[in-house]
Amino acid sequence: MKSILVIGGGLVGAASALQLQTAGIQTTLIDPGDKRRGASFGNAGHIGTEQVSPWSSWENVRRSPRSSFLVGGPLDFRWRDAALLAPWVQRFLASCSPAHFARGQAALAAILGDALGAWHRVAELSGAPHLVIPHGHATVWMNPEAAERGRGAFGEAPAGPAKTREMSAAELERYSTVLGAPPVAGVLFEGTGQVSEPQAARDAMLAAFVSAGGEIVADSVARVEANARVKLQSGVTREADEVLIAAGAWSGRLMQQLSVNARVIGERGYHLQSADTDWPFDLPTTVFEENFVVFTRFTSGLRATSFLEFGSPDAPGDARKWALLQRRIADLGVRFSPEPDRWVGSRPTLPDYVPAIGRLERAPKVLYAFGHAHLGLTMAPITAELVLALATDQAPAIDLASFAIERFS
Repeated sequence: MKSILVIGGGLVGAASALQLQTAGIQTTLIDPGDKRRGASFGNAGHIGTEQVSPWSSWENVRRSPRSSFLVGGPLDFRWRDAALLAPWVQRFLASCSPAHFARGQAALAAILGDALGAWHRVAELSGAPHLVIPHGHATVWMNPEAAERGRGAFGEAPAGPAKTREMSAAELERYSTVLGAPPVAGVLFEGTGQVSEPQAARDAMLAAFVSAGGEIVADSVARVEANARVKLQSGVTREADEVLIAAGAWSGRLMQQLSVNARVIGERGYHLQSADTDWPFDLPTTVFEENFVVFTRFTSGLRATSFLEFGSPDAPGDARKWALLQRRIADLGVRFSPEPDRWVGSRPTLPDYVPAIGRLERAPKVLYAFGHAHLGLTMAPITAELVLALATDQAPAIDLASFAIERFS
């Protein structure tokens, strides 16, 4: 029986391990075991099939000054990480060219085309079809000027397999039960959705993986070798026929050991979550664009997410961001605990905002799947299906040339 070591137990790693084990490949998942460490735990739970445009664009560069945290926006940099940021920013700017942007958009459109379908399939495989809630999502505006600008931008932007429409007065009025005032306008996306709880989705995948005969090792990888041998922090050595690097924002360190400069950086997000809430379950994930806040109702409570903070994935959280997020929740009039759960975690982001999925050319026993940026939850199941195709020498459902890590060579 073929064997594989999967490094990283976030949603991408968990979904991949489940697919591999179910297909008859003896799979060992290696993960430190701190469920709150990565973006898989604290994200907005959104299945964002509409996000086919890479964030690496000149339009985002032009608007970055007014998006800065210094003026109340979501964008921030850890200046103490300047040495880490400089080469990433250089590659990011190169990726903003029209040709690079078009290639990235085509790649994202291809992988997102069946992302929601893949979520339904992995939920069934996990024995938990209720995890996927395909009720779309909304972007709303609280003042007419912002609404006019926002609706124009949405009208021009591609949305992949999703469809958009103006929200009706009745749909907007529903928010009056949970806000100080209802939004003045909104756009509803159909063909997107959410999970009932990100951690519950991961737990279901891992439980199904173990039930299928998979092994979970609670440890960190100190070193990975091209022959699919890994040395763990505990000193133990494990080896298999192949290895999959799916360690999120920490994947770059492992790839560097294989002489590959992956240019992955930690793009940190923050959340506050309240178990005390009157936000109804059937109100979809909602983006409050002027407030830079996303609300999602989970089984465990109401989560508010925000911020794009670039820097080391191991840096401590910035208390100013939680404080600002709490003020914005209060300004909107949302019922929320005065002492909510606070979380910060790192999205694994590559300079062109296209994930890295493939088999390493210089070391064919090494597979990789990381760098999903804001779309790790969205793409985890479809990525796992692509990984399974690679591991079984089948043709992937989409062309993976644009996802090869060698594009940064």
